[in-house]
Amino acid sequence: MADTTVYRASTTAPVNIAVIKYWGKRDPSLNLPTNSSLSVTLSQRSLRTLTTASCSAQYPSQDELTLNGKPQEIQSSKRTLACLSNLRSLRKSLEDADSSLPQLSALPLRIVSENNFPTAAGLASSAAGFAALVRAVADLYQLPDSPRDLSRIARQGSGSACRSLMGGYVAWRAGSLADGSDSLAEEVAPQSHWPEMRAIVLVVSAEKKDVPSTEGMQTTVATSSLFATRASSTVPERMTSIETAIKNRDFPEFAEITMRDSNGFHATCLDSWPPIFYMNDVSRAAVRLVHDINRAVGRTVAAYTFDAGPNAVIYYLEKDSDLVAGTVKAILGSTAGGWDGPFYEPLKDTTAPGVPLDNVDPRVIGTLKDGVSRVILTGVGEGPVSVNEHLVNETGEIIYH
Repeated sequence: MADTTVYRASTTAPVNIAVIKYWGKRDPSLNLPTNSSLSVTLSQRSLRTLTTASCSAQYPSQDELTLNGKPQEIQSSKRTLACLSNLRSLRKSLEDADSSLPQLSALPLRIVSENNFPTAAGLASSAAGFAALVRAVADLYQLPDSPRDLSRIARQGSGSACRSLMGGYVAWRAGSLADGSDSLAEEVAPQSHWPEMRAIVLVVSAEKKDVPSTEGMQTTVATSSLFATRASSTVPERMTSIETAIKNRDFPEFAEITMRDSNGFHATCLDSWPPIFYMNDVSRAAVRLVHDINRAVGRTVAAYTFDAGPNAVIYYLEKDSDLVAGTVKAILGSTAGGWDGPFYEPLKDTTAPGVPLDNVDPRVIGTLKDGVSRVILTGVGEGPVSVNEHLVNETGEIIYH
């Protein structure tokens, strides 16, 4: 009788939000970036992807991928196929070296993945998704490769996914080799080094982006006159400075570099032809709010950053929760959902704004009230975690939540 065993492994993986942005590719086929980048891995208690990788001889001959309950067209996704091909090759090497191992590399895969946040809405869903996929398949195949090694594979699925294979503060080194072997992620500092880092995400829109990131990058690289300077000199200088700030736990320095890099990234998008707009009026109101808070407090307690989308991510330290998140809470009140969960505890009894609202432009208050649908309270977190919560049962059927 044929072996009908269903082999399974499940992993959760985090979202990461870059403070030095990845934008532009020097080799699109290998997903090699034009510049290095650096991110904060966010807590999976707030944002995560759960992925189960399974394989069995009883499955149909082609690999299958289901995302948030919907089957995906995996055969037309070069990025997904590249990741799976690399992982299969590593497993086959193990099997060739040890004939007692089950021949999992020859079996079709059934991969099921669920996000607990909107997909393709500027919340780094592809980063968490591909990191979870690579880590889950690596666990299924019992690969000995380190997160650093696996980051080369995840990078081919989604560039920023390589950073979601680690926790804390993570750099993606651009590398210079043509084969991309030196383009990988490295942990700059673990979550435990600076655990006080917090973030509040202002969810402006859960709709898909007007211009997908890949298309936007190609346009910027081809048409922006600002882009070359950013890639060649501005980002390398900022990488050095922000790594020092993280090692020294210097929030004001971290904050200024973060905000300047976000502004510079969006300036290259605006400088593209035709111009690309990821931020909107609500995004710009969030920028103004952060500067108003910092000015009122008399020191830098908050920093904004925006990926390729309108959602604001505002970093602050736990000790300044009242000043930053408390002020946002006072502005949004009950009009925005999300004021609960594991990071709400310090704010539960906050009734007055940390910063008096007469320090904030009234137009900013009105725009944020009308434009923010929900908030996500989170903080710096750990990398992928192997779990026993499976999305495929023991007989290979998908478990729908």
